[in-house]
Amino acid sequence: MGWLFQLKLTCPTIRAARLCLVFQVDLWQPNSASLIRYNSTVDVHVKRNNTRGLRARLKQERIDYQVFISNLQTEIEKQTGYRSSRKRRSESHYDYEVYHSLEEIQSWMFQINKTHPDLVDMFSIGKSYEGRPLYVLQLGKRSRPQKKAVWIDCGVHAREWIGPAFCQWFVKEALISYQHDSVMRRLLNQLNFYIMPVFNVDGYHFSWTTDRFWRKTRSKNHKYHCRGVDANRNWKVKWCDEGASSHPCDDTYCGPFPESEPEVKAVAKFLRKHKKRVKAYISIHAYAQMLLYPYSYKYATIPNFNCVESAAHNAVTALYSAYGVRYRYGPASTTLYVSSGSSMDWAYRNGIPYAFAFELRDTGYFGFLLPESLINPTCTETMRAVKAIASSLLKKCEATDRDKFPYI
Repeated sequence: MGWLFQLKLTCPTIRAARLCLVFQVDLWQPNSASLIRYNSTVDVHVKRNNTRGLRARLKQERIDYQVFISNLQTEIEKQTGYRSSRKRRSESHYDYEVYHSLEEIQSWMFQINKTHPDLVDMFSIGKSYEGRPLYVLQLGKRSRPQKKAVWIDCGVHAREWIGPAFCQWFVKEALISYQHDSVMRRLLNQLNFYIMPVFNVDGYHFSWTTDRFWRKTRSKNHKYHCRGVDANRNWKVKWCDEGASSHPCDDTYCGPFPESEPEVKAVAKFLRKHKKRVKAYISIHAYAQMLLYPYSYKYATIPNFNCVESAAHNAVTALYSAYGVRYRYGPASTTLYVSSGSSMDWAYRNGIPYAFAFELRDTGYFGFLLPESLINPTCTETMRAVKAIASSLLKKCEATDRDKFPYI
């Protein structure tokens, strides 16, 4: 891959977009040149042989910049290098403070399912484009058949490794604390949690073996050599509108049609089947330190705003209580940017009253290369936030009654 640089640009829209095209930089934040705003901050990473020319051009254009990491390859190798000393053979020795490959995560899922039959059930909801099984873990006490449920998915975008790390952390903490934590025991007794540690299995595997910063799925396009679709632009809700691209080579490519990706189709099918019970949808992403709720695709207030806003406030307050890390929260369109075809909007439009997307640590210094030393604090604080959201489901809140809730 070679050495890569991450630059921080503060610049006007047109010049920034032009520079991105000329030097073929990989946009990290925002993920599309069309989203760059006047005097905004832009995170990019650049191939080593392009940095000298880019620096010269930035100086010429009088655009401020800062090099955050001058050798990304070193950071990559810290996370994917030789790690034989790490014990993974059994659940008791599984290291939750390192990033794991897809094979390791799936082996761990089988082990968890085997050792906790009273609280865990593992199943597949389909197969990926490249034929990999799409595994989900169901967590919860088998008390009654029609319990309310919470869906949590991680790893929609392949390069966001902290996502799958959190999904594993959540399962681990839920099972360990069930005996001594009254809040978690109540949640697992009264709710079912559907946990999908790696949504985009093909892309995640590719990010480990070939391209650490791969984002999309790995489906083939018959007209272009570019592969993959943005799995968070492929849902049937204002599909391929603002914030999504119709060009197959773009990172935000919406796909040839809604639910074209088997991974998206499988999750949508599962959620449609269980939508009477699934009351919360949570998707874990990175990075920006935000908690987002609908709408993404338009500037409008959701019907049950008070309930969702309250849950979000409680979640970020709980998160802050761990290490004092601040998260912004609010509607995705105004808090982050407008995007169409997102899973969160789709879940909300399909009758799931609490729909959220987390953007975990950090705010740009490490970006997608969040060090393994930050897995523990990031997951610990996020765990508190997710528990707060789940607890909201057990409280009565106006406008969440399905008969009164005007889904549009």
